[in-house]
Amino acid sequence: MSEYNPRSHWPIDLQRACDEGRENGHVGSVLVSETARVRVWHLLIPAGKRCNFHRHVLNYFWTAHTDGKARNYFEDGRIVDVEHYKGETKHLHFGPGEYLLHAVENMGSTDLLFTTVEFLDSANEPLPVADEMRLHVPEAA
Repeated sequence: MSEYNPRSHWPIDLQRACDEGRENGHVGSVLVSETARVRVWHLLIPAGKRCNFHRHVLNYFWTAHTDGKARNYFEDGRIVDVEHYKGETKHLHFGPGEYLLHAVENMGSTDLLFTTVEFLDSANEPLPVADEMRLHVPEAA
């Protein structure tokens, strides 16, 4: 007997991308700031493109800097279309062992830009972040 796949209605490449993103803690395009308390990310999704699937395990909020249309793909197979507006902000909280695995596709004709702030003192341990995801500012001469 085969295992139930809630994403079986998705194209196979999208199903594979979701599986590959299971441990991806890169919740933005670039980590622009990090302290002992927070991680601050920028997420840029060009028109017609999709960000990588990623896993949220920490309490966080995001704010949209642009208006636009997006399609969200969730691990449970849901596909949800939304319209974002500049200044829109949403807070999410996770208990021990809880998480959100998803990807966002830009369905509009303009780039989408978000800031995401993760709180490191959440119920779950933060996922690792690869060094190449961190913003590297050249040292002043």
